[in-house]
Amino acid sequence: MELGFSSMNTPEDVRPDVLARALEDRGYTSFFIGEHSHIPASRRTPYPSGGEMPDQYRRMMDPFVSLTMAAQATERLQIGIGVCLVLEHHVLDLAKSVATLDHLSGGRLLFGVGVGWNEEELANHRPDVPWAQRYRATEECIAALRTCWTDEDSEYHGEFFDFDPVWSYPKPIQRPHPPVLLGTGGPLGTKHAIRWADEWMPMDVALGNVPKRIARFRELAAEAGREIPISLVTFGDPTPETLHSYRELGVVRCVIGAAREGWDDPATTLPFIDRYAPLITDLT
Repeated sequence: MELGFSSMNTPEDVRPDVLARALEDRGYTSFFIGEHSHIPASRRTPYPSGGEMPDQYRRMMDPFVSLTMAAQATERLQIGIGVCLVLEHHVLDLAKSVATLDHLSGGRLLFGVGVGWNEEELANHRPDVPWAQRYRATEECIAALRTCWTDEDSEYHGEFFDFDPVWSYPKPIQRPHPPVLLGTGGPLGTKHAIRWADEWMPMDVALGNVPKRIARFRELAAEAGREIPISLVTFGDPTPETLHSYRELGVVRCVIGAAREGWDDPATTLPFIDRYAPLITDLT
C-alpha cells in the first residue's frame, strides 16, 4: 500500500514545491490538494463534520497552479487533485487544464473528483444544476471530459453539458486519460463510483465500518463486472495499526493529513510527515 499526503494549500502552508520535494525525499508516492473556488459568505450549508468550518477553507489556493509547482520540483511523486469540484468549472477549460497538468508533469496526475458539500457554492457556479442532481451532472461532466481527452473530434450531448465537435488539445500523456478517483462515501456516491469511476477514494470516517463497507463495495463492483482500486483518505492522525489494517483490506493507497492534529499550524507539517515516513516501507 502506498502512502500519500493531503494539504489544505493555503498561503500560510508550506509551499507546494517545498512540500512536494519533502514528500518525495521521504518515500511518499502522492501529494493531494483539494479545491474550493470560494466560500459563500452567506452560507447556510452546515460543515459536514459539524461545528464551525475551519478557516483554511476560505483561504485555499488554486490546485492546478500549486500542483504545477509541485510537479516541477519533483520527478516521481504523483500529484493529485483531491478533490476537484468539476461542476464549478467550464468543461472545456477543465479538459485543457487537466490535460496540460498531466502533460507537464510527465503523466503523474491523479484526478480526484467530487460533488462538493456546499449547496450555495455550487449555485453560484451552476444555478441550472439542482443540488439533488449534482451526482448525475458530475457523471455527465466526466463523460464530456473523457471525450475531450480521447477523441480527435470531441463532442457531447447531455442534459447538463452539450457541445458540438471540437478540437481539444493537448491530450493527456496517460492513456486513455488520467485516472478519475471519485471521492464519495455514501450509498449514492458508491453507486456512481461503481458505474463510472476509475478508482474509489472515500474518506474513512465517512464509511463507518470500513471493512464491511469495502467488502460490500467490492461485492457490488463484481456484480457490475468491475474491479475498482480503492484509496482511502484518513481523517485525523491514524495509528500505525489502522494503516496496516487498511493494507490488509487491499487498499492501494492511503492519503493522510486531512483534519490532522495541528493542521492549522504550518510548523507541524514537516514533523507530521516525518512521523509517518518510517511506516512507508512496512506498508508497501
